[in-house]
Amino acid sequence: MIPSDGQHLVAGEGGASHMRFASPLEALRTVFGYDSFRGDQAAIIDTVIAGGDAIALMPTGAGKSLCYQIPALLREGVGVVVSPLIALMHDQVDALRRNGVRAAYLNSSQSAPERSIVERAYLAGALDLLYIAPERLNSDHAMEFLARGKVALFAIDEAHCVAQWGHDFRPDYLALSELAVRWPDTPRIALTATATAATHREITERLQLQTARHFVSSFDRPNIQYRIVPKIDVRAQLLAFVRGAEADTPGSPASGIVYALSRASTEKFATYLSAHGVTALPYHAGLDAATRRDTQDRFLREDGIVIVATIAFGMGIDKPDVRFVAHVDLPKSVEGYYQETGRAGRDGDPAIAWLTYGLQDVVQQRRMIDESPGDLAHRRRLSAHLDAMLALCETVECRRQNLLAYFGEASAPCGNCDTCLEPPQSWDGTVPAQKLMSTIVRLKRERNQEFGAGHLIDILRGINTARVTAQRHNQLATWGIGDDLSEQQWRSVARQIIAQGLLAPHGEYGTLRVTDTASEVLKGARTVRLRAEPDKVARQRTAKPVAVAANSHLTTEQLALFERLRVWRATEAREQSVPAYVVFSDATLRAIAAQNPTTLEELLDISGIGITKRDTYGEAVLRVVSEATS
Repeated sequence: MIPSDGQHLVAGEGGASHMRFASPLEALRTVFGYDSFRGDQAAIIDTVIAGGDAIALMPTGAGKSLCYQIPALLREGVGVVVSPLIALMHDQVDALRRNGVRAAYLNSSQSAPERSIVERAYLAGALDLLYIAPERLNSDHAMEFLARGKVALFAIDEAHCVAQWGHDFRPDYLALSELAVRWPDTPRIALTATATAATHREITERLQLQTARHFVSSFDRPNIQYRIVPKIDVRAQLLAFVRGAEADTPGSPASGIVYALSRASTEKFATYLSAHGVTALPYHAGLDAATRRDTQDRFLREDGIVIVATIAFGMGIDKPDVRFVAHVDLPKSVEGYYQETGRAGRDGDPAIAWLTYGLQDVVQQRRMIDESPGDLAHRRRLSAHLDAMLALCETVECRRQNLLAYFGEASAPCGNCDTCLEPPQSWDGTVPAQKLMSTIVRLKRERNQEFGAGHLIDILRGINTARVTAQRHNQLATWGIGDDLSEQQWRSVARQIIAQGLLAPHGEYGTLRVTDTASEVLKGARTVRLRAEPDKVARQRTAKPVAVAANSHLTTEQLALFERLRVWRATEAREQSVPAYVVFSDATLRAIAAQNPTTLEELLDISGIGITKRDTYGEAVLRVVSEATS
């Protein structure tokens, strides 16, 4: 059994002895069970081991953690990892211990005696890695405590949190520049899975990493299929999507995350999904700590759980088999969207990023920007973030090309997003745009009135509502001139020309105003191209089904063995109260099923099985294999 946190950590109390390795590759093979490094991993590791600083921008699932875990095993002292979330610390420490690494954490979930045991282990040199939260590290007590031991390196995970105008700013990260002052000769590595050029610069400057080596990997996650659809009946659309994801995932039901902007929305969507047979749980900052912890634990440990959450959930959640991430509200920025969708498919198997948004999302986001605290420059930054998000939603080109271009990366069409799989048609929307903008101009000029999209559409379609009649808007020259389009089509027109900067929502009620560039369209000097969209939920395709092809190479017998191994793993995980993937990943179980090992030594040839895991689980795995094949 692997000891729980605070047990057997201090030298002389039964802890594992420090492992010595001749090279990073030996540590990789012995501890983690992998044969080779990927991408920039080897170069980053060599830089840190040699005592140099590094900044690593790598996509989720690319193996960022190995870039500091392996140097911590080879350098003298303890690797100190700054991690923003307790959940991430717990998961990584659990996984490391099951690989024979002496790891612990210090955070608010521990009692004073538990923290004392960990601190004694650190001072005794009985740890390889110590995880600590930034708010705890930014205290004189913590700094003085660390100074009494030997620090091998500092790893600053989720380093984008230092970006003051970024999507996930954490004030405590700003104080981490103090590490360069107090430990000038100790290497530091800052890591993140999402950073624009501006965020990259902020990380460099605010963490005083001007002399660091920079490693920027491709941000592409080719296993994720991006889908963006117009919001029509969002609850029905979400349910259809979740059921489709479950159908595309043979075996265990799909685990996923649904993001909504408000706490109330998370409750409503979770209730709706649950009422229709989906195991859905809400998660937001308004829930008590025990409920949030229980919800998170269920998500990590059970298959088929769908979490409906605000952005308070997710960062640092080390669950590799999330099969989908859905957004029922428009994200505020491309960085935030990329970070959140990146929680899907960390295991490299096919996954889906699904987003639905509509006109009201755009109006709401514009209003939030207008009402946000901060100066004009800050609001302009927020507007630029939103404009980039709208461009991604409205593009008729490859989604992935647009997404990667935002991070400064050129790419070819991916063939695995909705616009590649089902290229959208476009149409000349100049005349409808002129009709809508002309109505806005007439109302302002003739009556000094402003209205939101809904009322403007009623005027254009000739709908005699009580408000139209009371305002005598059925006497306007534009009354009824747009009855050739449905309400949903008009909402699409309004949303898209807002995204093109021809209209701008204004004020508390989201009334629409024409912008300076609208005059070009009104004069006929500019053509407005719009994407054609369905006006019924039933007509919405969900692009090409994502059949999870990870098991497709297994024979019928091998697939049966794989399922047996999953059942064994689930039992083992429950007994140890850890997520199943901490025992073995699906990829490792597939390799066992395919290779059919018969000896403990043969297990070491399988990716993901190091010496400690072989010694801990090997006999049980071989029994499962033998029983299945006998």
